[in-house]
Amino acid sequence: MPVELIRRGAGQNYPARAVKNTALEVLRLLNHEQAELSLALVGNSEIRQLNAKYCKKDYATDVLSFPAAENLPGPITLLGDVVISVDKARAQAKERGRTLKEELATLLIHGIVHLLGYDHERSARDARVMGRLERKIYRALCERGFL
Repeated sequence: MPVELIRRGAGQNYPARAVKNTALEVLRLLNHEQAELSLALVGNSEIRQLNAKYCKKDYATDVLSFPAAENLPGPITLLGDVVISVDKARAQAKERGRTLKEELATLLIHGIVHLLGYDHERSARDARVMGRLERKIYRALCERGFL
């Protein structure tokens, strides 16, 4: 299965089918429809622990991406893991005047694009390139009725 979804804590109540279908469409739009992705919807407590352990930042963040090791054997590309805090997404959606579905899609896109090697923290130019790609994907999701 190309998208494996795990829901814990605040993520337990979010509809699995909607986020899974959005993730599959993002992979299609990026020409990675055969790639495998692990997606976890969690609460602030769990993402804070992950952020502290792996990024040395002791606070809850909205999304984390963990790329898979390169050169894994087999015909399927394993992209890695995206972890999204539903608590943080809900608060950001309210601040930004969006629906939770729109905010989760934005974070999902951001996480997947990171897995493909884009990084907005490297330079201003890289941030612009990544931002343009994210907006293009978001618009395509809107056009296809996902948002």
